[in-house]
Amino acid sequence: MKGKIYLIPSEMGEQSSEVLFPRYNISVIQSLHYYIVENARTARRFVKKVCPEKNIEETVFFEINKHNPSENVAEKMAPLQNGFDIGIMSEAGMPCIADPGNIFVAEAHRLGIQVVPLVGPNSIIMALIASGFNGQSFAFHGYVPIKDERKRMLLSWENRAMQTKETQIFMETPYRNQQLFEDLLAVLRPATKLCIATDITLPTEEIRTKTIAEWCKEKPNLLKRPSIFLIL
Repeated sequence: MKGKIYLIPSEMGEQSSEVLFPRYNISVIQSLHYYIVENARTARRFVKKVCPEKNIEETVFFEINKHNPSENVAEKMAPLQNGFDIGIMSEAGMPCIADPGNIFVAEAHRLGIQVVPLVGPNSIIMALIASGFNGQSFAFHGYVPIKDERKRMLLSWENRAMQTKETQIFMETPYRNQQLFEDLLAVLRPATKLCIATDITLPTEEIRTKTIAEWCKEKPNLLKRPSIFLIL
């Protein structure tokens, strides 16, 4: 009998696991001996926090190669063929969204292995429902381009939002958030609405929606603070 793949949400900062995760999640984490993760050190710390009695030394963490996520997929998934379950975890929030975990899920479907998503925090959906924007039609674009393509893409997403009334959602690496914010002010129309959802689930959480013209009068400090950006 083949094992299952569990998609395990993780914290998006330092906060109480009792608030964010159902008790069932903890029982699954406690039962697993194999994990596929972005960063083994971060994953070990999270597992030990939510399951302090778990023997980490006997737990195996397969790290995904950031430069070549498809490397050794079969090797990492081999325990499934021997009946062992595997957990997939992202660095923060839900796995397989803006991270390479989907490669392993796609392979699981190809092999006929059951995939079980667990309940937990998702910053993209939480930002959307708190924005006041269209929640029936939206697009998540992942990370914005860093250099030459950025202006063109931002204008393209703004035009798409204007024409279709579809919410456009995107993100940036936290240490580049302030620059992205300045780029948005420089590129987008004054009447375009921008929601910035920062530090979701943390005590410092801020979710605010304003027009670009209004944001020009009140600039937030986003440096090194995880944020989701939405325009409509």
